[in-house]
Amino acid sequence: MRQQVAKLAGVSEATVSRVLNGVGPVKEETKQRVLAAAAELGYVPSALAQRFARKKSGNLGVVLPYMAKVSLFSTYYFSEMLGGIGSEAQARGNDLLLLFRETDQPRDYTALFQSQKVDALIILGARDMPLDRQSFEELAREGYPFCVLNQRYGERGEVPPFPTIDADHWSGSREAVRHLIDIGCKQIAFINGPADYSNSTDRRDGYLSIMEQSGLPVQERLMLTGNYSRKSGYELAPHLADLIASGQADAIFAANDRMAIGAMQGLRERGLEAGRDYALCGYDDADAARMACPQLTSVAVPFHEMGRAAAEQLLAGEGEERAAALSSELPVRLIVRESTGQYKPQS
Repeated sequence: MRQQVAKLAGVSEATVSRVLNGVGPVKEETKQRVLAAAAELGYVPSALAQRFARKKSGNLGVVLPYMAKVSLFSTYYFSEMLGGIGSEAQARGNDLLLLFRETDQPRDYTALFQSQKVDALIILGARDMPLDRQSFEELAREGYPFCVLNQRYGERGEVPPFPTIDADHWSGSREAVRHLIDIGCKQIAFINGPADYSNSTDRRDGYLSIMEQSGLPVQERLMLTGNYSRKSGYELAPHLADLIASGQADAIFAANDRMAIGAMQGLRERGLEAGRDYALCGYDDADAARMACPQLTSVAVPFHEMGRAAAEQLLAGEGEERAAALSSELPVRLIVRESTGQYKPQS
């Protein structure tokens, strides 16, 4: 069929290959003649052949952390990110190659590019750890297209050393705590995640800044740490119950919905109800926030859009501005529901 296209267009088969595979210089007039001949003959080139010609795999690599006994695909954060990445990759004719890594496993990401297994790489679940930094420094040094999602390296407000798409967790945290203060809460317990995630740092800094701005003292006994699991929130319930019962806390702000719901469950077992005995705010606005009873006030994070934007930037074709070397921070918004909207602090 390619021979017939060449004959009809009056060019060589090599020219037909260059036009249909999008490689090599071809005059615009010749290009249009070849395309017209291919259309007339109903010739559609093999997508696989095009990839080989362009030295492209057609794969967008997505790196995920391996966590034993945890289904990542049922976890809101990862499922939303992957949904956004997948929808954009599909729209651009690319496949996803999922790659799992353990926390202490070496990350030879450059080998994926050198072996042409992937054309670009998106990393989820990264932490501010030496192994991660070293691997990203190598990718950046070699000029490979990659992007880190929801993890920033360097100080907030500085230009990050690696391509990053993040959300404005500092502002989201401030908005959540501001809401709790506005409804009359003055002693707000904070459950944060591990410090090697930049979003944990940002949420902590947002909490501290709005408390200071509002003239409310930050008390060490109200600063708690979990690991972003529902179990860790549940295990903090005895301490939180003591704080609420003794009048030392009237609200809880958790750095994600899973910890908030775990704390809510543990406090309910001790006779304390969110929205009645204390105000409770989560973060992420996962599906579980809307299904909880009472429904959970939470900060909505555009995880799907973050994934889509990363894929769009990395898969930008020839002639488009490749924004993979840039970084962006997407806005978040507070969703008020029953866990705070019904609460009336004791005067």
